[in-house]
Amino acid sequence: MSGLGAPGPDTSDMAAVHQVFRSSLAAAPAFIASTRGDDARRALIADYYANLLAFLEVHHEGEELLVFPFLTERAPQSQALMTRMATQHTDVLGTLADAKVAMAAWTERGDGAAVDAADSLVSLGDALHVHLDEEEAHVLPLAGEYLSMEEWGALPGHGMANFTGDKVWLILGLIRENFTPAQRDDMLEHMPPAARVMWETIGESSFAAMIAEVRRTA
Repeated sequence: MSGLGAPGPDTSDMAAVHQVFRSSLAAAPAFIASTRGDDARRALIADYYANLLAFLEVHHEGEELLVFPFLTERAPQSQALMTRMATQHTDVLGTLADAKVAMAAWTERGDGAAVDAADSLVSLGDALHVHLDEEEAHVLPLAGEYLSMEEWGALPGHGMANFTGDKVWLILGLIRENFTPAQRDDMLEHMPPAARVMWETIGESSFAAMIAEVRRTA
């Protein structure tokens, strides 16, 4: 039961979203190293991370607008936690801004800026590590208790509506990889009709083709 007196949401889906950030950022050194001397592949990997960083931005924005204020208001015992979460967001977004600068330099200059680009994404992953762990351990249980299913369900819609990348299907595919079959079905069921048509007609196949190329090792 939620703190609102009604059944609360299942917040376990957020762990799948977090895993997208963990795995993609951990793969950065290998992915960037694989582009050496290959301008086309560098453009592909740069595009992959541009979309990932745009997703991280809108993900944090959604939490700050749709989760943190409710918990601050409804769960007074969480005040110190929520203050810490907001501070961690600020720190992560600073590291993210540095990563965007480093990635832009690599996109433009190529191999000479590759090490800085990889290091910037690793640093971002390091900054996220503690935050994501603490959020999963402490914030998600509170959200399950104090948010309604409708309030929690507003997060994906906010993300899709405000995502600034150019490949929302890439993000959907990365998340779905980490979902259970039941979560995948639920995701489709609650997608806006236009988004579901996009995914089923071009999105899923586009994701499969791009991610296979991104993860190509030779």
